[in-house]
Parts: sequence; structure tokens; C-alpha cells
Amino acid sequence: MCRHAAWLGPPRSLTTLLGEPEYGLIRQSYAPRMQRHGMINADGFGVGWYDPVSGGPVRYRRTIPIWTDANLPGLAGAARSGCLLAAVRSATVGMPVEESATAPFADGRWLLSHNGRVRGEAVRSLVDSAESTCDAAWVAAAVFARLRDGVPLGDALTEVVTHAGTKDPEARLNLLATDGSAVAATTWGDTLFLDTGDDGVLIASEPLDDRPAWQAVPDRHLVLATGGGVRVQPF
Repeated sequence: MCRHAAWLGPPRSLTTLLGEPEYGLIRQSYAPRMQRHGMINADGFGVGWYDPVSGGPVRYRRTIPIWTDANLPGLAGAARSGCLLAAVRSATVGMPVEESATAPFADGRWLLSHNGRVRGEAVRSLVDSAESTCDAAWVAAAVFARLRDGVPLGDALTEVVTHAGTKDPEARLNLLATDGSAVAATTWGDTLFLDTGDDGVLIASEPLDDRPAWQAVPDRHLVLATGGGVRVQPF
């Protein structure tokens, strides 16, 4: 299993997802509070943000535990954006530990993270190839293929998740994806929380702090956050 988080709103640094909150992703990597599968997320990490000049996404991915990267604090403090995405990884048994298997996955303007597991045959019928042999890379490739065909972000996630979840009843398919101006997330087998403050929205596998603003998203729901607000709806 893994943990991930995203921010959409006024520009802020990556530290607001990683080390600044009491239960940011750095702490969730070694002491998650609500993780149902696995106890530690030390098989790599990745962060993504949108460059204010080019407007395109930038990624930084490693296969080491997030707390061991001496370069990350400086990078996270300097990287500022109105759209941020970060993930820490607990690799499913049998899956490779490599950067190409580490979220966020990217294609054009899109970034995507997968929190969960799914059998390969449940997604490989949806797309011809993927960046890695890991299940998350195939899920990402399937979503990206639909986005390239013009399917809206929320609909692309819904189509892939419902197809894979039907083919594999034991699948866990919590996805978190963005194009820089909207963030979409799914709940399918694991936790997800929202903090819809006055200036933006935080979406995370589990709360980054103990403020009462965090709200649990019910299982098998789609979350779509834009500059105009947040919508939560069942599949």
C-alpha cells in the first residue's frame, strides 16, 4: 500500500505536504496512522508540481525512503505551485522497486498516483503498454490513454477504476490525478480525506494534522476539485 496527498489553491511549497504538517507524508512513510495494508512506506517516493513559467509538470522520484534523501528538504522548500502532488510507496509483493514504478506517473500535463493494488490482467486489456511492469504503471497508462483521447479527468479515472475493480474484486484503486488546474481522486478499498479550506483544497490518504476540518470520503466515490469548488459523488 502507499500514501499520497495533493494541494490545489494559491501557490505553496511542497513542504506543506511533506514535512511541515505533524503527520505529513514524511511521517506517514514510517508511521502511518490509518494504513490498512502494510506498516511502512519505504520503497520510494515521488513529488510533482507545476512550473510557474512553462506551466508544465515537474517530477522528482527516488527508490529510497523519503526520510533518507538529503536533497529533498531544500528542493521541497523551493518548489512552489498552486498544484502539488506527492506520494510515498510500499511496493506490492512481486512488484519492482524502481523509479519507473514510482508515483507520480506523468504524461503531458497529467500526473497520477495509485494507492493500492490490482491484478495485471484486470488493466492490461485497457492499454497496450506501460512505463513499468508494476500494476500502478498499467493503471496510470490506462488513464492517460483515455485522457489523450479527450475523456475528462474524472470520467477517465471512473472508467478505469470501475473496469479494473469489476475484473478484480479484491483490487484497491485509490487514484489521485491532476492536470495542474483540477485534481481528481477515487476511493476504492482504502481511506481518503478532504480539507476544503477557504483558500484551497487538500486531498490525502489520511489527514496531515489533527484539525477538525478533515472529512472522510466514503468508499467507491469520485472527488473532483477545481477552482470553482469540490464535488464528491458515488461511482
